[in-house]
Amino acid sequence: MKINFLTYRTMVATILTVGLMTACSSDDSPGDLDPQPDPTDPVEDSRWITIAAAKMGENPGDGNGGTLIYSVSSEDAKDPTVSIEPFDNGFIVPSNRTARLQASEDGSTIFNISYAGDTGGNYTKYTVEGGQNFAPTGSQVSIAQYVGSAPRWIKLFDGDKTGAAVYVSTEHQFDDNGTPEDATDDTYLRTEATMGVVTLDLQNSTIVEYQEQSVGLSPEEEADGYYISRIDMPTLNAAGDKLYIGARLSKVDPATAESDSDGEILGSKTIVLDYPSLLNPTVITSTVGHGNTNGYRSINSFEFEGSVYQANQGDPQGSHILKIGEDNQYDDSYVFNLDQALGVQDAYILAWRPAENGKAVLAYRHAGSAEGVAGEQGFFALVDLKARTAEQITEIPYDPNFYLFQYQGFAVDGTEIYLTQAPVGENGNIYVVDTESGEVTKGAELVNVSGSHFIGAF
Repeated sequence: MKINFLTYRTMVATILTVGLMTACSSDDSPGDLDPQPDPTDPVEDSRWITIAAAKMGENPGDGNGGTLIYSVSSEDAKDPTVSIEPFDNGFIVPSNRTARLQASEDGSTIFNISYAGDTGGNYTKYTVEGGQNFAPTGSQVSIAQYVGSAPRWIKLFDGDKTGAAVYVSTEHQFDDNGTPEDATDDTYLRTEATMGVVTLDLQNSTIVEYQEQSVGLSPEEEADGYYISRIDMPTLNAAGDKLYIGARLSKVDPATAESDSDGEILGSKTIVLDYPSLLNPTVITSTVGHGNTNGYRSINSFEFEGSVYQANQGDPQGSHILKIGEDNQYDDSYVFNLDQALGVQDAYILAWRPAENGKAVLAYRHAGSAEGVAGEQGFFALVDLKARTAEQITEIPYDPNFYLFQYQGFAVDGTEIYLTQAPVGENGNIYVVDTESGEVTKGAELVNVSGSHFIGAF
């Protein structure tokens, strides 16, 4: 069954008209008629599920042709006879490249900050009304002057009140032993990393706070050429007084100041800021995990039962889920290694999301992933944060052309998690994972177009 909400509204209106004409010719009184639900609203105990689709730019899977969204009720999302076509019927989200989307906790609102181009850095929000109908609500505001036109941002889990966007700029520093004509005589000292963080009132479309400050590593690490080169995925702690920001480290050879990719991979690091002031940055380091904590397109860390659980990437021992305790330090007694839990090599967490019970759906690749049209792609696993277990979800098909690196969102409804699966340029489906029972439901068909892919459910 192909769903187009304009057609659907016409069909329902026709049925209602015929029904009312029949009712008027009978002995029934108007009070005897059952009330008809508004077809544009989800039924009781339902919510909107918004599907995001990234159109091809120049190369299959690049997602640079823009972003379209389309919403269905959770009942339709679970129905394999339903077919939806976001690329043909979807709402075009303002963004030069792949939009950075977030959803309210109940799915009724979509938040967007445009990425790159003339509108880059513009914040907008929309009320979800079904199908391609997304009604602009509130005013727009630009954060480009604070964090650039291609900001990395996330919605904090504070009741849909606040968003936070971040950036970091770097500059190598040298002594002045060399002559102005020959800077090669200069000696590398360190790399200065300047971090900017802005918080945004999502309801009133106003800037709340902005701070720009230096963020450094230990003197020993900086002397060896290490520095923070990328930051992302700010997460609010349970107490609401600290903001955690994931970090990627890079390294230069101190002798030449040239990039050095062969150096030791340091322990995973996170920047900790006072909140809401965004002041007093410190850097904490894990002794369990190594590699980066900034993630990519999908939220990389989540608060659960007072602690924050964070994925790392590029770990030579395989990705870990790390734990930051209520003392705002890494809890190195918590060891959850995906290689060990899944029985694979070189696990790399691409995206993940826990439900309210601490069980999560996790997208990953590993050394056994095949090379597809857009690189080595991955699988899904069901993860238990408390038990520290992970098991591949075999009901969701694996396809080498299923592109997960740009995956952005999972829709969470209680203990259920909605996700999209479709290879680049091919049709696929919505899948719903009941994290409590492990049951997997194959839902609505996703109709694709050449070179394009789906980037999540919200």
